[in-house]
Amino acid sequence: MKTVTLGLADYEPVFRAMEAFTAARTAATEDELWVVEHPPVFTQGMAGKAEHLLAASEIPVVKVDRGGQITYHGPGQLVVYTLIDFKRRRISVRDLVSRLENAIITTLADYGIAAAADPQRPGVYVAGRKIASLGLRIKHGAVYHGLALNVNMDLAPFRQINPCGYAGMEMVQMADLLPAAPALDEVAAKLTAHLTQQLQAT
Repeated sequence: MKTVTLGLADYEPVFRAMEAFTAARTAATEDELWVVEHPPVFTQGMAGKAEHLLAASEIPVVKVDRGGQITYHGPGQLVVYTLIDFKRRRISVRDLVSRLENAIITTLADYGIAAAADPQRPGVYVAGRKIASLGLRIKHGAVYHGLALNVNMDLAPFRQINPCGYAGMEMVQMADLLPAAPALDEVAAKLTAHLTQQLQAT
């Protein structure tokens, strides 16, 4: 599994690149984790409802083909796209989601942050506040899209939406829970290591 670091990149070109990568891959294609930050953008999943955008602003809204409702991406949020062969792993979708959540939970534990998954809704939570979101698409037996972990960002735009379709959902980030905000590349190194371990487990 290869890790590709994209830096700060506009959402839409990265989304199109994920689609192209997935369409072109074969049984021999190596799986990849794409690590990226995005400029401010709202993304709305296939089943997304317009009413979950509570206030229009200069932040663009991009409709995408992942599951889930609307979420926000911005600088200081660590996004990892999981471009993996789903068929090759012979696991269920629920198992895949659990492995992604467990990688995030373990990463946060490395910083002394106690986090947990919620069986009723995807993502990772700290004392009921959401710190990481997940959204996936499986097409032709391959997975793309992935996860977003709030590290050290402006959380205010989340108040313009019902995050992931949940009214009143409170968001939190690592910087709010630690004496000092960790470097994004440091968190990325830990998270991609845990993701690789989780996704390669049998």
